[in-house]
Amino acid sequence: MRLALAEVKPRARKVPENLCAMEGIINQAPHADLVAFPELYLTGYALGDTLHRLALSRDGKETATLLEISKRTRKWIVTGAPFRSPVRSGEVWNVALVAGPDGTLLVNGKRHLPNFGPFEEGLHFSAAEDGTVVETPFGRIGTLICYEVFFPEVARKLALKGVDLLLAISASPVTSRTLFEKLLPARAIENGTGIAYVNRVGVEDSIVFDGGSEFCDPRGEVLEPEVRTLEEGQRILEYDLPLEDYARFRPARPVLRDVSQLA
Repeated sequence: MRLALAEVKPRARKVPENLCAMEGIINQAPHADLVAFPELYLTGYALGDTLHRLALSRDGKETATLLEISKRTRKWIVTGAPFRSPVRSGEVWNVALVAGPDGTLLVNGKRHLPNFGPFEEGLHFSAAEDGTVVETPFGRIGTLICYEVFFPEVARKLALKGVDLLLAISASPVTSRTLFEKLLPARAIENGTGIAYVNRVGVEDSIVFDGGSEFCDPRGEVLEPEVRTLEEGQRILEYDLPLEDYARFRPARPVLRDVSQLA
């Protein structure tokens, strides 16, 4: 599997422009099977009272465009967006959307919403239910969103569902970068599963986003990517991942086996 992490910055509150830019970025990773974009990429992070107006829906034109891009480029796409809650009308989730060329659309909402420092997600979004796993031609993928990396039980639940890859999308400021650098290898080791992390760049509403995207294999080793530099400090990081080989790590350190026996 070839994975591309798009360490890019969205245009605030400009969904059509971000979708257009998305397709251009994907076309610069022609050999990738899956291209992942940051948290809330389609709208930008600081939404305020525009949140409900900008929120996507399953039958909306923006979602249809995302699926068209996936089909046209023949890539699986993971991206962040606000999304109208499928559970309770009038509420909005912060979600990871997984779109496939075959028409697959998975909506995984954020379960843990930060509401401290510069973050006000708990004021605007509703917490979602437990995430589900998506089947792709190259393996089973489970998504996390930014702050959820701090909660080991979120990754653990997905790992126990048999994921081959954990994929975390993020809009994390520069002040949190060293924390993610410590947490990501731990999530990989304790679940015997590779974890990819894609974070945005740029400045929005006085918050400085500083990238730090990376991939950790099941031993917690940070792999070196092939890097394509884009304009304005943006990058695409690409990895060739032998997901089918990662299962060999688990017999040597059978954490998931031992946890599942206690569950």
